[in-house]
Amino acid sequence: MKDLVLPWPHKDLSPNGRVHWARKAKASAAARELSKFEAMASGWTAGHVLPDGRLHLWIDFYPPTRRLPDDDNMLARCKAYRDGIADALGIDDKRFVSHPYVRETPRKGGEVVFRITGGPTAANEGVGNG
Repeated sequence: MKDLVLPWPHKDLSPNGRVHWARKAKASAAARELSKFEAMASGWTAGHVLPDGRLHLWIDFYPPTRRLPDDDNMLARCKAYRDGIADALGIDDKRFVSHPYVRETPRKGGEVVFRITGGPTAANEGVGNG
């Protein structure tokens, strides 16, 4: 599968943000829809053949500035993205084993890059190798 590149998640999705639940729910729904749409547009669909069992979800975070966020915050901010990807693939997101990596190289506006691998050698593969 080719990489899926999504925009930096909205600040309202951060567990450190103290926003009203309705505002967070709106941001979450928008992120889920965006990731589902982009995943399907990239060929990540229910018709795509995936290995059985657990799938390794490699996630590279390219922050918008040199200030690096912590990886657990970023995973939480990307929960809706993960759900949308699972929706596009027609699978339960509990099959994903997440491998977050916060890159030190900023990209304008920030980006999140996803890759899925599976199988017995998947632990040695991933976005973090390049």
